[in-house]
Amino acid sequence: MLEIKEVRCGYDNKEIVKGVSFSVERGNNLCIVGPNGCGKSTLLKSIANLLEYKGSVKLDSKEISKLNRKDLAKNVALMTQASNIYFPYTVYETVALGRYAHLKGVFSRINKEDDEIILKSIVNVGLIDIKDKLISELSGGQLQRVYLARAFAQDPDVILLDEPTNHLDLKCQIEILDYLNKWTKENNKIVVAVLHDLNLVQTFGEKVVMMNDGKIISSGTAKEVLSGEKLKEVYGVDVKGFMIDALERWK
Repeated sequence: MLEIKEVRCGYDNKEIVKGVSFSVERGNNLCIVGPNGCGKSTLLKSIANLLEYKGSVKLDSKEISKLNRKDLAKNVALMTQASNIYFPYTVYETVALGRYAHLKGVFSRINKEDDEIILKSIVNVGLIDIKDKLISELSGGQLQRVYLARAFAQDPDVILLDEPTNHLDLKCQIEILDYLNKWTKENNKIVVAVLHDLNLVQTFGEKVVMMNDGKIISSGTAKEVLSGEKLKEVYGVDVKGFMIDALERWK
Protein backbone atom coordinates (compact mmCIF):
# COMPACT_ATOMS: atom_id res chain seq x y z
CA MET A 1 0.00 0.00 0.00
CA LEU A 2 1.08 3.57 -0.73
CA GLU A 3 0.16 5.87 2.15
CA ILE A 4 0.41 9.67 1.97
CA LYS A 5 -0.21 11.43 5.28
CA GLU A 6 -0.28 15.19 5.85
CA VAL A 7 2.31 15.87 3.15
CA ARG A 8 3.47 19.47 2.85
CA CYS A 9 6.07 20.71 0.38
CA GLY A 10 6.93 23.53 -1.97
CA TYR A 11 9.68 25.72 -3.37
CA ASP A 12 11.68 28.71 -2.07
CA ASN A 13 9.99 28.61 1.34
CA LYS A 14 6.56 28.76 -0.29
CA GLU A 15 4.22 25.91 0.61
CA ILE A 16 2.51 24.51 -2.50
CA VAL A 17 1.10 21.23 -1.17
CA LYS A 18 -0.74 21.80 2.09
CA GLY A 19 -1.42 18.72 4.17
CA VAL A 20 -2.46 16.12 1.58
CA SER A 21 -3.44 12.60 2.69
CA PHE A 22 -4.63 9.56 0.73
CA SER A 23 -3.79 5.88 0.23
CA VAL A 24 -3.73 3.46 -2.70
CA GLU A 25 -3.92 -0.31 -2.36
CA ARG A 26 -1.73 -2.55 -4.49
CA GLY A 27 -3.42 -3.58 -7.72
CA ASN A 28 -5.16 -0.21 -8.04
CA ASN A 29 -4.71 3.17 -9.65
CA LEU A 30 -5.45 6.68 -8.47
CA CYS A 31 -5.93 9.77 -10.64
CA ILE A 32 -5.15 13.27 -9.43
CA VAL A 33 -7.12 16.08 -11.08
CA GLY A 34 -7.38 19.82 -10.63
CA PRO A 35 -6.60 23.12 -12.37
CA ASN A 36 -3.11 24.19 -13.38
CA GLY A 37 -0.95 25.33 -10.49
CA CYS A 38 -2.89 23.50 -7.77
CA GLY A 39 0.10 21.37 -6.69
CA LYS A 40 -0.41 18.10 -8.57
CA SER A 41 3.06 17.84 -10.11
CA THR A 42 4.72 19.10 -6.93
CA LEU A 43 2.95 16.35 -4.99
CA LEU A 44 4.25 13.67 -7.38
CA LYS A 45 7.81 14.92 -6.91
CA SER A 46 7.49 14.66 -3.14
CA ILE A 47 6.15 11.09 -3.42
CA ALA A 48 9.18 10.26 -5.59
CA ASN A 49 11.41 11.86 -2.93
CA LEU A 50 12.73 14.38 -5.43
CA LEU A 51 11.42 17.19 -3.27
CA GLU A 52 11.85 17.50 0.48
CA TYR A 53 8.56 17.15 2.31
CA LYS A 54 6.99 17.21 5.73
CA GLY A 55 4.58 14.48 6.73
CA SER A 56 4.83 10.86 5.66
CA VAL A 57 5.08 8.94 2.38
CA LYS A 58 5.15 5.19 2.98
CA LEU A 59 5.24 2.22 0.64
CA ASP A 60 4.38 -1.02 2.41
CA SER A 61 5.02 0.74 5.74
CA LYS A 62 8.51 1.92 4.67
CA GLU A 63 9.17 5.67 4.59
CA ILE A 64 10.44 6.45 1.10
CA SER A 65 12.74 9.21 2.33
CA LYS A 66 14.68 6.54 4.26
CA LEU A 67 15.47 4.50 1.13
CA ASN A 68 18.79 4.92 -0.66
CA ARG A 69 18.63 6.09 -4.27
CA LYS A 70 19.03 2.61 -5.79
CA ASP A 71 16.34 1.02 -3.61
CA LEU A 72 14.07 3.98 -4.28
CA ALA A 73 14.53 3.50 -8.03
CA LYS A 74 13.54 -0.15 -7.66
CA ASN A 75 10.34 0.87 -5.89
CA VAL A 76 9.20 4.13 -7.47
CA ALA A 77 9.35 5.46 -11.06
CA LEU A 78 8.36 9.00 -12.00
CA MET A 79 7.54 10.07 -15.53
CA THR A 80 7.24 13.84 -15.82
CA GLN A 81 6.13 16.13 -18.62
CA ALA A 82 9.75 17.13 -19.32
CA SER A 83 11.02 15.77 -22.62
CA ASN A 84 14.50 17.27 -22.97
CA ILE A 85 16.91 15.19 -25.06
CA TYR A 86 20.49 15.34 -23.84
CA PHE A 87 22.07 12.40 -25.68
CA PRO A 88 21.33 10.79 -29.07
CA TYR A 89 20.36 7.41 -27.61
CA THR A 90 18.29 4.89 -29.52
CA VAL A 91 14.84 3.91 -28.31
CA TYR A 92 16.27 0.62 -26.98
CA GLU A 93 19.15 2.35 -25.17
CA THR A 94 16.81 4.90 -23.57
CA VAL A 95 14.40 2.25 -22.31
CA ALA A 96 17.38 0.20 -21.07
CA LEU A 97 18.21 3.02 -18.64
CA GLY A 98 15.27 1.80 -16.60
CA ARG A 99 17.14 -1.44 -15.82
CA TYR A 100 20.24 0.14 -14.28
CA ALA A 101 18.84 0.18 -10.75
CA HIS A 102 18.62 -3.63 -11.01
CA LEU A 103 22.22 -4.22 -12.13
CA LYS A 104 24.47 -5.88 -9.55
CA GLY A 105 27.51 -3.63 -9.89
CA VAL A 106 28.98 -0.59 -11.61
CA PHE A 107 30.40 -2.64 -14.49
CA SER A 108 27.46 -5.03 -14.85
CA ARG A 109 25.87 -5.37 -18.26
CA ILE A 110 22.37 -5.98 -19.53
CA ASN A 111 21.67 -9.72 -19.39
CA LYS A 112 19.12 -11.86 -21.22
CA GLU A 113 16.40 -11.26 -18.61
CA ASP A 114 16.97 -7.50 -18.76
CA ASP A 115 16.85 -7.62 -22.56
CA GLU A 116 13.51 -9.45 -22.49
CA ILE A 117 12.04 -6.89 -20.07
CA ILE A 118 13.30 -3.99 -22.21
CA LEU A 119 11.88 -5.45 -25.43
CA LYS A 120 8.54 -6.26 -23.77
CA SER A 121 8.32 -2.69 -22.47
CA ILE A 122 8.94 -1.34 -25.97
CA VAL A 123 6.34 -3.69 -27.44
CA ASN A 124 3.77 -2.56 -24.88
CA VAL A 125 4.02 1.06 -26.02
CA GLY A 126 3.93 0.12 -29.71
CA LEU A 127 7.46 1.10 -30.73
CA ILE A 128 9.19 -2.21 -31.38
CA ASP A 129 9.65 -1.50 -35.13
CA ILE A 130 11.66 1.66 -34.36
CA LYS A 131 13.64 0.34 -31.38
CA ASP A 132 16.94 1.19 -33.09
CA LYS A 133 15.93 4.72 -34.10
CA LEU A 134 17.53 7.71 -32.34
CA ILE A 135 15.16 9.44 -29.93
CA SER A 136 16.27 12.82 -31.34
CA GLU A 137 14.42 11.82 -34.53
CA LEU A 138 11.10 11.02 -32.83
CA SER A 139 7.89 13.01 -32.61
CA GLY A 140 6.67 14.30 -29.25
CA GLY A 141 4.14 11.50 -28.97
CA GLN A 142 6.71 8.81 -29.77
CA LEU A 143 9.13 10.28 -27.23
CA GLN A 144 6.41 10.23 -24.59
CA ARG A 145 5.91 6.52 -25.23
CA VAL A 146 9.67 5.89 -24.98
CA TYR A 147 9.76 7.47 -21.51
CA LEU A 148 6.74 5.43 -20.47
CA ALA A 149 8.47 2.25 -21.68
CA ARG A 150 11.52 3.22 -19.61
CA ALA A 151 9.26 3.42 -16.53
CA PHE A 152 7.85 -0.04 -17.32
CA ALA A 153 11.38 -1.43 -17.74
CA GLN A 154 12.30 -0.11 -14.31
CA ASP A 155 9.67 -2.55 -12.96
CA PRO A 156 8.90 -0.50 -9.83
CA ASP A 157 6.12 -1.12 -7.34
CA VAL A 158 4.73 2.37 -8.00
CA ILE A 159 4.64 4.37 -11.22
CA LEU A 160 3.94 8.09 -10.86
CA LEU A 161 2.78 9.69 -14.10
CA ASP A 162 2.44 13.39 -14.86
CA GLU A 163 0.19 13.69 -17.92
CA PRO A 164 1.24 10.32 -19.43
CA THR A 165 -1.06 10.76 -22.44
CA ASN A 166 0.21 14.23 -23.36
CA HIS A 167 1.04 14.47 -27.11
CA LEU A 168 -0.54 11.06 -27.81
CA ASP A 169 -3.36 10.48 -30.29
CA LEU A 170 -6.66 9.13 -28.97
CA LYS A 171 -5.99 5.50 -29.95
CA CYS A 172 -2.62 5.51 -28.19
CA GLN A 173 -4.07 7.24 -25.11
CA ILE A 174 -6.63 4.47 -24.71
CA GLU A 175 -4.08 1.71 -25.36
CA ILE A 176 -1.56 3.12 -22.86
CA LEU A 177 -4.13 3.58 -20.09
CA ASP A 178 -5.58 0.12 -20.72
CA TYR A 179 -2.09 -1.35 -20.45
CA LEU A 180 -1.37 0.58 -17.24
CA ASN A 181 -4.57 -0.79 -15.74
CA LYS A 182 -3.65 -4.31 -16.84
CA TRP A 183 -0.11 -3.85 -15.46
CA THR A 184 -1.39 -2.90 -11.99
CA LYS A 185 -3.75 -5.89 -11.84
CA GLU A 186 -1.42 -8.58 -13.19
CA ASN A 187 1.61 -7.47 -11.17
CA ASN A 188 -0.07 -6.16 -8.01
CA LYS A 189 1.43 -2.71 -8.64
CA ILE A 190 0.27 0.86 -8.04
CA VAL A 191 -0.22 3.73 -10.50
CA VAL A 192 -0.75 7.35 -9.48
CA ALA A 193 -1.45 9.55 -12.51
CA VAL A 194 -2.06 13.24 -12.98
CA LEU A 195 -4.57 13.60 -15.82
CA HIS A 196 -6.28 16.66 -17.27
CA ASP A 197 -8.68 14.83 -19.57
CA LEU A 198 -11.64 14.10 -17.30
CA ASN A 199 -13.15 11.72 -19.86
CA LEU A 200 -10.07 9.54 -19.49
CA VAL A 201 -10.33 9.83 -15.71
CA GLN A 202 -13.95 8.64 -15.85
CA THR A 203 -12.87 5.61 -17.87
CA PHE A 204 -9.51 4.82 -16.25
CA GLY A 205 -9.60 6.11 -12.68
CA GLU A 206 -10.55 3.67 -9.93
CA LYS A 207 -10.01 6.27 -7.23
CA VAL A 208 -9.83 10.02 -7.84
CA VAL A 209 -8.42 12.89 -5.80
CA MET A 210 -9.35 16.44 -6.82
CA MET A 211 -6.98 19.17 -5.68
CA ASN A 212 -7.18 22.95 -5.57
CA ASP A 213 -4.78 25.43 -3.98
CA GLY A 214 -2.60 22.62 -2.65
CA LYS A 215 -5.38 20.81 -0.80
CA ILE A 216 -7.66 17.87 -1.48
CA ILE A 217 -11.15 19.18 -2.20
CA SER A 218 -12.81 15.86 -2.96
CA SER A 219 -11.89 12.17 -3.15
CA GLY A 220 -13.65 8.93 -3.98
CA THR A 221 -14.67 7.10 -7.13
CA ALA A 222 -14.58 8.94 -10.45
CA LYS A 223 -18.37 9.14 -10.44
CA GLU A 224 -18.43 10.64 -6.95
CA VAL A 225 -15.71 13.23 -7.55
CA LEU A 226 -16.64 14.31 -11.06
CA SER A 227 -20.39 14.66 -10.60
CA GLY A 228 -20.59 17.09 -7.70
CA GLU A 229 -20.83 20.86 -7.40
CA LYS A 230 -17.23 20.97 -6.18
CA LEU A 231 -16.09 20.14 -9.72
CA LYS A 232 -17.76 23.32 -10.98
CA GLU A 233 -16.34 25.34 -8.09
CA VAL A 234 -12.77 24.13 -8.62
CA TYR A 235 -12.67 24.60 -12.39
CA GLY A 236 -14.83 27.72 -12.50
CA VAL A 237 -16.97 26.26 -15.27
CA ASP A 238 -19.76 23.69 -15.52
CA VAL A 239 -17.49 20.88 -16.74
CA LYS A 240 -20.12 18.16 -16.47
CA GLY A 241 -22.70 20.24 -18.36
CA PHE A 242 -20.15 20.96 -21.09
CA MET A 243 -19.28 17.26 -21.42
CA ILE A 244 -22.94 16.23 -21.64
CA ASP A 245 -23.64 18.89 -24.28
CA ALA A 246 -20.62 17.71 -26.26
CA LEU A 247 -21.83 14.11 -26.05
CA GLU A 248 -25.23 15.13 -27.43
CA ARG A 249 -23.54 16.48 -30.55
CA TRP A 250 -22.28 12.96 -31.30
CA LYS A 251 -25.80 11.59 -31.47
